[in-house]
Amino acid sequence: MPSSPSAAALQPPPAFATRAVAVGGSPIREILALTARPGVISFAGGLPAPELFDTEGLRAAYGAAFATSASRALQYSTTEGAPELREAVAARATARGLETAADDVLITTGSQQALALITATLVEPGDVVLVENPTYLAALQCFAMAGARVIPVPCDEQGILPDALAEVVTKERPKLLYSVPTFQNPTGRTLPGGRRAAVAEIAARLGLWLVEDDPYGDLRFEGAEIPWLAAHPGARDRTALLGSFSKIMAPGLRLGWLRAPVALRRAAVVAKQAADLHTSTVDQLAAAHYLREADLDAHIGTVRTAYRARRDALLAGLGAALPAGSTWNRPEGGMFVWARLPEGHDATTLLKVAIAHDVAFVPGAPFHTGTPDPRTLRLSFTTHTPTEIEEGLNRLQQAAATAAAC
Repeated sequence: MPSSPSAAALQPPPAFATRAVAVGGSPIREILALTARPGVISFAGGLPAPELFDTEGLRAAYGAAFATSASRALQYSTTEGAPELREAVAARATARGLETAADDVLITTGSQQALALITATLVEPGDVVLVENPTYLAALQCFAMAGARVIPVPCDEQGILPDALAEVVTKERPKLLYSVPTFQNPTGRTLPGGRRAAVAEIAARLGLWLVEDDPYGDLRFEGAEIPWLAAHPGARDRTALLGSFSKIMAPGLRLGWLRAPVALRRAAVVAKQAADLHTSTVDQLAAAHYLREADLDAHIGTVRTAYRARRDALLAGLGAALPAGSTWNRPEGGMFVWARLPEGHDATTLLKVAIAHDVAFVPGAPFHTGTPDPRTLRLSFTTHTPTEIEEGLNRLQQAAATAAAC
């Protein structure tokens, strides 16, 4: 029997990859863990309201998936996704003004995987990636893990400034621009149609991939629909459009989709084969049945009505809840309001006091690339009723008063 090596002879295993230790965890996830205790009213997480899930409709859809073919539902599937779900996604995209065939679509394990696949396909260490500033935190993590050099594009209250984008592209020669043009996370802002056309023209003229992330586009409460970036002529051969069922059906399904030009989509399929082979078969078949038999648009209408009332409750009480001189926007849809405290205030400092008052939000600093704005904060209005939101704002007002007295 071989003898055990002495403690002095033991050597540690090799070090982790640099990207595994260089990229930090999500501050939002850490805040959610702090606020998970009962009684806390949290404006922190971008979570759909669970009481609005169509539980019965989804239960019936899963039952139908098993009843139709349990062996198929429980078996391996193709990497591209179940044909009937791809067809349903394509039909919905076409109905929104972007002609799409089932073969244009790859089903992914949430739209976050779609972003990871596109990043793996396009980005090499040292490549330049452009982002809005601020932008979706998990996208920053994804690009950092790939070793990209992330550069912010100047923005105003409506989003990307096209002239500034053209200057940055000319100077930095980036690989791609990542954007959440509609009801952006974290700001809730929406890029106007004219600017979208300009972004598409710049991408075509200067040579740039576009990654358009659209998890919130179905959640419009007011105002006219604006065509996707991907629908503009200059963008059609260079845009990866990412969609999700998380905000309109249920995030636990972990179902997203990717629409991309054929060569990029084929490369993403290979990357997905290396990642997970395919997305859950039973979840895909249940979703396809739901889209075929249920009225998803009617369900989305119910969700929109509830979220509009919750947004309005939050906006109505922010003036009293935040320190005098604070400002905030009024999104036409989505899940978030973006606020800025007055000079001399810090959102992270306020959060520490707020948690002691059983209310929470997310400071805006982690969403920024480069120098952050410590006065900014994101508030999500979707997971609490108007009455609960009113109580949460009362607690936030008390926290702000306590912080001012310190």
